[in-house]
Amino acid sequence: MPHLDVNDTTLYYEDEGSGPALLFLHGWGTSARTWGAQLPDFTRDHRVVTVDWRGCGRSARPVRGNTTAGVVNDLVALIGALRLDRPVVVGSSIGATFATELGVRRPELISGVIAVDGPAYWPSTGMPIAELREGLRLDRAGTLADCVPGWYAPGTSPALIDWTVRQILDSGVHIDQHFIAASSYDPRPILPALQVPIHYIHGELDTSIPLQVARTCAALTPGAELTVITGAGHMPHQEDPDQFNATLRAALARIAPATHATA
Repeated sequence: MPHLDVNDTTLYYEDEGSGPALLFLHGWGTSARTWGAQLPDFTRDHRVVTVDWRGCGRSARPVRGNTTAGVVNDLVALIGALRLDRPVVVGSSIGATFATELGVRRPELISGVIAVDGPAYWPSTGMPIAELREGLRLDRAGTLADCVPGWYAPGTSPALIDWTVRQILDSGVHIDQHFIAASSYDPRPILPALQVPIHYIHGELDTSIPLQVARTCAALTPGAELTVITGAGHMPHQEDPDQFNATLRAALARIAPATHATA
């Protein structure tokens, strides 16, 4: 199993296919397994790297470094160690924050960002960060069982929801530290100066991060576009893989047309 030691932790990753590079980043508490419906399609004509970022999935669960800066530093090390040639970084939820921050801090390392239902700025969404952290501390399983169904659109398979809860329960508790930064994170001031192209993909029915957040961020980012996945919630890549994959291919062709031609 491929593991990489970086910044005093160990990351699990998978590296398959050949062609233009894609780096997929999962959301809070889950794992790279959430991209399972994308791998068969995109490994046909891309080099696809998925990673369980620190504290999640099959990676180590360190007490320290569970911050945006800590994860971004890990990604910088991963890109270097695997000699990824300016990948497009596809991030879901808080993974979209990591992807955006990577574009801000190290734009020379990547060729673009795809932000999938990214949190962007949380305070204005009304998400009860403090209550969520306390609930996770006192009753982790019960809190997740209550909140995770809201990530998905009505009618989503209960098995998918239960699997998501199990992934989070399998991750380390120290990832809750991300909520400290999330309660005040706001990229709006930096988006006008973003030096890499970005495309926003957002589920129409996302109640965790409202669609208006993506609309606002896209409007602030020069050249950015937004594609809405109809009928999907916060996890469109799992809820409607066919529509998502087609949308992702179209977005790749727009932000990096020289290398990411539509198959």
